[in-house]
Amino acid sequence: MKQIVSLFARYFFNGTLFIVPLVATIYFIVEAFNWLDSRLNLPYPGVGFLIIISGITLFGYFTTNFAFRTLSEWFEQVIGRIPLVKLVYSSIKDLMAAFVGEKKKFDRPVLVTIDLANNLHRIGFITQDDLSRFGLQDMVVVYFPQSYAVAGDHFVVPRDRVKPLPVSGTMAMKFIVSGGVSGL
Repeated sequence: MKQIVSLFARYFFNGTLFIVPLVATIYFIVEAFNWLDSRLNLPYPGVGFLIIISGITLFGYFTTNFAFRTLSEWFEQVIGRIPLVKLVYSSIKDLMAAFVGEKKKFDRPVLVTIDLANNLHRIGFITQDDLSRFGLQDMVVVYFPQSYAVAGDHFVVPRDRVKPLPVSGTMAMKFIVSGGVSGL
């Protein structure tokens, strides 16, 4: 009897490991569709999502056009003159560009020696190579995402304590954010 209960529990937890992330993902997507559709008062589920995706893609197409780029630059100059708005806008723009822009920032995973005496290391991403404007010639900026959080810390560390890792930025981010649980 004890063996049957143990086997049942093992199968139950294996099933949970598969079903919970799947159901949570589906729930999130369905709720996002419902939220968009309710805001736009559309009769068919998912149409609001398609409209928004199409609109963003169309906007992206226009931003590659020279005339629109000029308008975009003018808009950013206007935003750049408003103190608080400039801070929020530029921070969000830089964060988005770090993940999806042409100049991605999280594509250079590194291993940083934090404590040489105890052989303690941490995985992060180089986000700035050149700190000469701060008078820090042999230093780089490394961003360390936190596990299971949308947060992180950045440190200015000596270049000689930073070792490039032979993995993709996506793989390193997945490993860090999962707390090292996700396999490389």
